Amino acid sequence: MVAYTYMDASFSSPRENVLQLGLREGMKVGDFGAGSGHYARAAAGIVGHGGRVYAVDVQEDVLKHLKLNTHTHHQRIIEAIWGDIEKLGGTHLRDQSLDAVILVNTFFQVEHRPGLLEEIRRVLKTGGKLMVVDWAGSYGGMGPAPKQVVSEHEAEDFFIGGGFHKVKSFRAGPHHYGIIFTSP
Repeated sequence: MVAYTYMDASFSSPRENVLQLGLREGMKVGDFGAGSGHYARAAAGIVGHGGRVYAVDVQEDVLKHLKLNTHTHHQRIIEAIWGDIEKLGGTHLRDQSLDAVILVNTFFQVEHRPGLLEEIRRVLKTGGKLMVVDWAGSYGGMGPAPKQVVSEHEAEDFFIGGGFHKVKSFRAGPHHYGIIFTSP
């Protein structure tokens, strides 16, 4: 298991949470709003060299950091993509090309939710999985400001309203919730 420098009692475990998706060798996964790539690396460890992880972020400098801090073993599995997850076609991925999409600590920052929903639906295969992990609250300077927090119920309603089917909820860490959906 890879030790992540930020992992302690206050954060979620990328590896444990990614296991909730039921990924297998050879799958194709999109990490939308990948940031520093902890979840992309966790997914890469499961899908292996027969699979692919597309780490998509709008911040080009973050993607450079992700590439520099990815072990050579995973560099051929993870592809960093400079793209906009809030815009139809913004990820530059093919239609129905992904088995799963990971959206971690990102939903609370999304300004154009309908665009995000359209893009996730476009790239996911029918029956593909979506994992949403986000902050359950605002914790005195850790996480988003109180008015930015998107509750688990609100996230669930949004994706179900967009045609997704809820599979399960899970505790994604002491300050995070997790929800798994399947695409229509």
